[in-house]
Amino acid sequence: MRIAVLSDIHSNLAALKAVLEDFSKVDEILCLGDLVGYGAEPNEVVELVRENRIRCVMGNHDYAAVTGDVRGMNHLAAQAALWTHRTLTEENRKFLKSLPLECKVKLSGRVIYLVHGSPKDPLWEYVFPDISNSALLEITREVEADFSIFGHTHLPMLRKIFGKLVLNPGGVGQPRDLDPRASYMLLELDEGKEPVIQFKRVKYDIDYTAKKIREAGLPEELAARLYFGW
Repeated sequence: MRIAVLSDIHSNLAALKAVLEDFSKVDEILCLGDLVGYGAEPNEVVELVRENRIRCVMGNHDYAAVTGDVRGMNHLAAQAALWTHRTLTEENRKFLKSLPLECKVKLSGRVIYLVHGSPKDPLWEYVFPDISNSALLEITREVEADFSIFGHTHLPMLRKIFGKLVLNPGGVGQPRDLDPRASYMLLELDEGKEPVIQFKRVKYDIDYTAKKIREAGLPEELAARLYFGW
């Protein structure tokens, strides 16, 4: 079974399209949230996610876009979230509001746990790749799953703790590991075999996305950072 795992699309339609074209055919697509925020095409991204029947959990930017509650966000994130709040169609707002904070799926005999932040704080806690083993164990201790997959940091991650894998596919729409290409992950699962995990990078039209951000009147920093992967 072939599974694509995405996270942190952030209203970047060009990046999402590039990723969907890159993996072409898979059995399932999972998303760790933050479909919207930062970028200028929230409705187009949500509609493409719905069209492709991508199974998603809610991210903090999705929550902020639906509620208008931007407490805890920096000024750039807050400005984009409030713009998204005003821009979303009612149908897309309802879709984002319906997303669960966390979920478990069973695929090819493996249980996969999905959350945007962490099991302790689904929307806001960051689990960075360099987290200590003791802290990672504490965060994942009560999760009964073969894989725990988090988003939120925009950084690819592969850790193993007591035989369980903890993963992050990186950011589709706003990578933060100094590589501006869209980041996602492929899982190949076959019962009785070791899983195959691939982190993938895809070039997309950054000029197009940056232009859309500027045309929407969103902060220039949100366009400029895309070229640097930060």
